[in-house]
Amino acid sequence: MTDQIEVKNVSFEYQVDRGRVLAVKDINFSVKQSEFLCLLGPSGCGKTTILNILAGLLQPTSGQVRIGDAPLDNKKQNRGVVFQDFAQLFPWRTAKHNVEFGLEMRKVDKQTREKTALEFLRLVGLEKFADVFPHQLSGGMQQRVAIARSLAYNPQVLLMDEPFAALDAMTREDMQQLLTDVWQKTQKTIVYITHNVGEAVFLGDRVIVLNAHPGTIKTEIALDLPRPRDPLSEPFVERQREIMRHLRSH
Repeated sequence: MTDQIEVKNVSFEYQVDRGRVLAVKDINFSVKQSEFLCLLGPSGCGKTTILNILAGLLQPTSGQVRIGDAPLDNKKQNRGVVFQDFAQLFPWRTAKHNVEFGLEMRKVDKQTREKTALEFLRLVGLEKFADVFPHQLSGGMQQRVAIARSLAYNPQVLLMDEPFAALDAMTREDMQQLLTDVWQKTQKTIVYITHNVGEAVFLGDRVIVLNAHPGTIKTEIALDLPRPRDPLSEPFVERQREIMRHLRSH
């Protein structure tokens, strides 16, 4: 597989009243095409900063990001983003019209937009809710719509910032399984931010563990567990223990 994302020597500083603060320092990693990469670490380790740089929402102070074979370009819609906040959906648009949004921006014709939106709502199990507004959907259902919207315009990369953190435990487990199924069907490259070790082991092909203050890469762990994964199996539990050891060590 070819590299889909390359992050080279990326650092980011931001300005506060007392001066400049280094948020992340000398971050280097690559993500293969169709790989599911989890970035894991404590609060303040720069996970969201890294994701916002990949999304083009922040410019690195130094270093470079490449997606595909070219430098990251904010004019190209080659990244889909799913946030934790349920408010990311447009409340005045139905589920179907939310999913159509990126296609509208690309000036796709109405018939193709509708067909594509229904196809991706079907992929996340919500085709029967196409004409329902966000406030009429549960949190988990809203996140399904957000995933469908991010995939509908066929981005190269899907970026996800703790999208299930606000959900109850049972819904979160259902959404993790749904995301695994969708990823296996679409073969998208995914970068997923989490502070939940069990979630990282369930979802990822690989986990990058980050240190805090400033955010630096501590280690990378390949997750060669077969899918579907059983969170109660000994190999799964052992991988969690391994990651916890890295998180606790200084």
